[in-house]
Amino acid sequence: MTHNPDDLIMLFNDLFLESSRTILVRGSDEPEYLPATEAGGAAQIIFAHGYFASALHEISHWCIAGAHRRTLPDYGYWYCPDGRTAGQQKAFEQAEVKPQALEWLFAVAAGSRFHISVDNLSGGGAADESGFRRKVRARANHYLEHGMPARARAFFDTLRSFYGTGETFEHAWQEESRRILSHAPDTDIKED
Repeated sequence: MTHNPDDLIMLFNDLFLESSRTILVRGSDEPEYLPATEAGGAAQIIFAHGYFASALHEISHWCIAGAHRRTLPDYGYWYCPDGRTAGQQKAFEQAEVKPQALEWLFAVAAGSRFHISVDNLSGGGAADESGFRRKVRARANHYLEHGMPARARAFFDTLRSFYGTGETFEHAWQEESRRILSHAPDTDIKED
């Protein structure tokens, strides 16, 4: 199965341009969220380097952001780059549980591989990588059992339909869960 980010752009924009005035845009360097700057304009979710995984990750952040946060550049959140201290890394991991859980579900719905990212390669690494993996999986299971945010559910259903994974999702989810939880730290590096 091919995973072309242009398909994600088409699917996302068809689903959310009119209803949420938001578009997905291929970027070059760092991902970024830019709210609309003019009345009737569209907000932009810019993903890095044309990477499929980056697009899914940035969409995940958007799906979680509330109405007020979507009026702010990068949702008003801080971002401390690679090289974080232990305390900064712990805060990063806490903030990343929900978006990475959605990203993981989106990846499985699209039939693609997901890679947990602690995003701190030149710092001290993960604060608790195995714990982080378990928390992300638990949150993803929570979304499956109790429901996802509405925009996330709409995109998830669209991915399953487009990639034809509706009937195979449950089996693929169980396989991916085992794969991710069995990986030793630092074996998954995400292109994001």
